[in-house]
Amino acid sequence: MPRPISRSLLSLAVSTLLVTPLYAAEPAVCKNVRLGVVNWTDVIATSAMANVLLDDLGYSTKQTSASQQIIFAGIRDQRLDMFLGYWNPIMTQTITPFVDAGQVKVLEKPSLEDARATLAVPQYLADKGLKTFADIHKFEKELGGKIYGIEPGSGANTQIKAMIDKNQFGLGKFQLVESSEAGMLAAVDRAVRRNEPVVFFGWKPHPMNVNVKGGMVYLSGSEDALGPDEGRATVWTVTAPDYAQRCPNAYRLLSNLTFSAEDESRMMQPLLERKNPLESARQWLKDHPQDKARWLEGVTTFDGKPAI
Repeated sequence: MPRPISRSLLSLAVSTLLVTPLYAAEPAVCKNVRLGVVNWTDVIATSAMANVLLDDLGYSTKQTSASQQIIFAGIRDQRLDMFLGYWNPIMTQTITPFVDAGQVKVLEKPSLEDARATLAVPQYLADKGLKTFADIHKFEKELGGKIYGIEPGSGANTQIKAMIDKNQFGLGKFQLVESSEAGMLAAVDRAVRRNEPVVFFGWKPHPMNVNVKGGMVYLSGSEDALGPDEGRATVWTVTAPDYAQRCPNAYRLLSNLTFSAEDESRMMQPLLERKNPLESARQWLKDHPQDKARWLEGVTTFDGKPAI
């Protein structure tokens, strides 16, 4: 026959329950997190941060690298759960059909508010007079009639092609050179080392803003061709439409994951030096405990224990 619990132990147990918050474990279906990632350094860096935090909380995260169209379709088809790299307005044309059909959900607040994405030139080319979109065609010969973009199918490339097709800013004879982010940056670096003219798609946050020797300048006078307010942008997280209801704890973590352009640029630098993204994210969390505490506020482990 079991011995009765003493009155003092019973009192201690009850008081512990009263002062300790009760957490619910995440549903088992949420254990495996499927994360879509485009091959942009900023998205790789923030996705790695989410990956490390989720894994440390007891989830099992798998990243799938693909184009933005494939990622949105993957969320629609329930093959992916989330994406931390929707750049508005650069990707808005791509995501709008999915949003309108209720196939994806954009979180209530952006993860990054001070982004920018538009055409740029090295400082020495701006000093020679190429400062606006209308100036580009004046340097057609020196530029070889080329504008360097990013990966095929991206929203940025679509908008640049539209300018060329409409002969906007006199760009009708120009060619868009489509490449990866790394390929574009290699072309820019080569031009800068030779002090040659080059026009390219630039954005922040990104180490390019400090790594382009002599500095870089974003062009003005875009007439909203690459988004309003001269390419200023916000970045948002996207999930499956019902993810907040299915996996509220993981969703809360995503809602907490906000960044500044300056911090993201610093997070991205090790990646350009070929450091492992997950190891770099772990190092950031070690060096910035205040960020870790902010991101884990109100979040639990997968099995329902306080994260912090």
